[in-house]
Amino acid sequence: METGNQTHALEFLLLGFSAKLVIQSILFGLFLSMFLVTFTGNLLIILAISSDSHLHTPMYFFLSNLSFADICFISTTIPKMLLNIQIQNKVITYAGCVTQIFFFILFACLDNLLLTVMAFDRFVAICHPLHYMVIMNPHLCGLLVLGSWIMSVLGSLLETLTVLRLSFCTSMEIPHFFCDLPEVLKLACSDTLINNIVVYLVTGLLAVIPFIGILFSYYQIVLSILRIASASGKWKAFSTCGSHLSVVFLFYGTGLGVYLSSAATLSSSGSLMSSVMYTMVTPMLNPFIYSLRNRDMKGALGRFLSRAAPLSDEAVAGLSWVIRFKPLGSIFRRSWMYPNTS
Repeated sequence: METGNQTHALEFLLLGFSAKLVIQSILFGLFLSMFLVTFTGNLLIILAISSDSHLHTPMYFFLSNLSFADICFISTTIPKMLLNIQIQNKVITYAGCVTQIFFFILFACLDNLLLTVMAFDRFVAICHPLHYMVIMNPHLCGLLVLGSWIMSVLGSLLETLTVLRLSFCTSMEIPHFFCDLPEVLKLACSDTLINNIVVYLVTGLLAVIPFIGILFSYYQIVLSILRIASASGKWKAFSTCGSHLSVVFLFYGTGLGVYLSSAATLSSSGSLMSSVMYTMVTPMLNPFIYSLRNRDMKGALGRFLSRAAPLSDEAVAGLSWVIRFKPLGSIFRRSWMYPNTS
């Protein structure tokens, strides 16, 4: 590796979890299993929603986009980590590190914004049920998702471009399993004031404000639920947003744990396991939360799997899935009645 301050032809070392081969082998099997479960679970969610006309509603349109974002989110970090463990090489190029930073921030912000949009959907459905189909029309839902993508791309692009202006010292070891932006900034020799300002700005706009929006939506939802006279009515109203609320607590709880653990310890190793929860466990659990807590989702998955089961040839089955798969936007062509959930 070259010495001195550089911005090009640069390499970073991702130290990861452990240098012991036995531990690395165990971690490889564990993380590969988590990746496959996450990828398969979220893909099944997308395919089930796309193939079932009963789920062609705003609620499940947003869920399918969230599942797609989760697939991309884990694909940004885990494959590179698995490759490094397999070939016993911890090196990531400068271009690869910057690219990983861009896509990691992009899909993290997209998760934030999609969860906020889903909270708004819950708010309209419970607080304004008579106007739900009018407010949550296909045009508005498409704009909400498109706006989430555009804001995520712009926020990620802004943070990534400010990294390109930095020069780096000879110590290029990142105590993480991916190029985490705060860890990369610690290695810079040049002034990072502008970078820190941009990080705080993007975090405020695309994380803090959306989280406040989620809290406000659920505050209004709770007030509406409390005004319902019957206990069964209250439970039915709450059950329509129970899955989403569980995912919100899991996503923001683990994300907040990363930052709190980083602030509480001088070394970055204290936040490593919290980052695993944030980047791997949360996307893996989302399909289980939505499928186990939601009667309509369980029914759609059952029908989809029953149609796929008779096909013994895996290649034919895979082709069948591709043929059945429709673009996420085609969901708007069907019914928009708000589904019952349990």
